[in-house]
Amino acid sequence: MSGNPLEDMIKKFTDTIPEPLRTMQDDMEKNMRGVLESGLQKMNLVTREEFDIQTAVLQRTREKLEALEKQVAALESSVLSEVNKPVNTSPSDSE
Repeated sequence: MSGNPLEDMIKKFTDTIPEPLRTMQDDMEKNMRGVLESGLQKMNLVTREEFDIQTAVLQRTREKLEALEKQVAALESSVLSEVNKPVNTSPSDSE
């Protein structure tokens, strides 16, 4: 096997062709490859490499989001503690 699933599928199919039709095997392989590639393109498939890259980007984005959520929580806590501080209500010296 070639390691390429598309090539393997085409090879399996063309290997089942009866001997008298083998002369057309090259043409059939080319036509089948074109049909399969066209069909796969319409499915908007991505390569494993593209998938792995996007997975890594998503992981980094999640990590940044978690860090930002922690910063926001700390800032909210800080603001709330400032708002809830007791206000000095002693009489003013200006009287």
